Amino acid sequence: MRVLLDECLPRKLKLALHGHETWTVPEVGWAGTKNGALLRLAATQFDV
Repeated sequence: MRVLLDECLPRKLKLALHGHETWTVPEVGWAGTKNGALLRLAATQFDV
């Protein structure tokens, strides 16, 4: 499962999601993107 973690969540949360393909908003280059636009972007590439 592809999971996107928002900027407000601790990066260490990735460790708890072992077995899933987990990315943070800054890692995919979307830092600073507003919620509506972020949801539209995430919906095309992530499951959660």
